[in-house]
Amino acid sequence: MLKLTEQDFADAAAEIGCTVPAIKAVCQVESPKGGFNPDGTLTTLFEAHHFSRLTGRRYDVTHPLISSRTWNRALYGRTWREERQRLASAAELDSVAALMSTSWGRFQILGSNHGLCGFRDAADMVNTFAIGEREQLQGFVQFVISRGLADELRECRWTPFSLAYNGPRALENGYPDKLARAYAHFLVGGA
Repeated sequence: MLKLTEQDFADAAAEIGCTVPAIKAVCQVESPKGGFNPDGTLTTLFEAHHFSRLTGRRYDVTHPLISSRTWNRALYGRTWREERQRLASAAELDSVAALMSTSWGRFQILGSNHGLCGFRDAADMVNTFAIGEREQLQGFVQFVISRGLADELRECRWTPFSLAYNGPRALENGYPDKLARAYAHFLVGGA
């Protein structure tokens, strides 16, 4: 459960070719409380619409709180414990789809993106991320490089970065503005 150091951020920024504040901005917006829950488990956000798609919609009627044809913010747990319970409930139905339908760790990378991060499957990614935030950061670096997002981070083009990183709802959720504010905060030496 090792936390990120300034050297970790510097190494990642050098690999991507961006500034440390750019990476810290993503970190802050994605998971302001860090990559781990208070009990030491990975920070998660289970996505019911992904689970529905990955399971062929077979649980939409019987388990509407964890399998939904469309994205619905109201389905998210109000606490990290509720989120963990949603994940556990989904895993009882289909453990692979549950792992792939969940965003993990400090950078909230969806399990289905495991290949873009250099992992053979979602379980491999999750197990590696559970080691520490440095491993989560390394997964983020690989994701950014694999998706061709280094230029967006380097040039602080928050709208295209947001769309590629979080999908079309990023704009309606104000994600680019949140990144820009966080970047400005870290640029002037904010902690």
